[in-house]
Amino acid sequence: MAKYLLLKHYRGAPASVNDVLMDQWTPEEVSAHLQYMRDFAARLEETGEFVDSQALSPEGTFVRYDGEQRPPITDGPFAETKDLIAGWMVIDVESYERALELAGELSAAPGAGGKPIHEWLELRPFLTPCPTITE
Repeated sequence: MAKYLLLKHYRGAPASVNDVLMDQWTPEEVSAHLQYMRDFAARLEETGEFVDSQALSPEGTFVRYDGEQRPPITDGPFAETKDLIAGWMVIDVESYERALELAGELSAAPGAGGKPIHEWLELRPFLTPCPTITE
């Protein structure tokens, strides 16, 4: 089994087919989208492929250590994660092909007008430790 991260983006990815921003959806459309995500996760729980998922708040701050006795530095001249990443799901699947299949299905969550978004999701494998060589 291999773990993969599915990232949902607010922006930064290619435009989706149903490219209406969520803040322009009706409350019913948002509810339908969230229910699709819950149903998808529940189905993957049954197959043992679901690890975790979270939607992210648009609020957030970059923080960096700046040395002893100095306050942390916040923000900067760069795109902020809160503007880019809407949420994530971690799956644990048998193959890369299965990860692609699930990402494609998740991409079809409903959006404006109840139509599938067909959004671009970022699929990233978890970094695994290098094998240890023993003699």
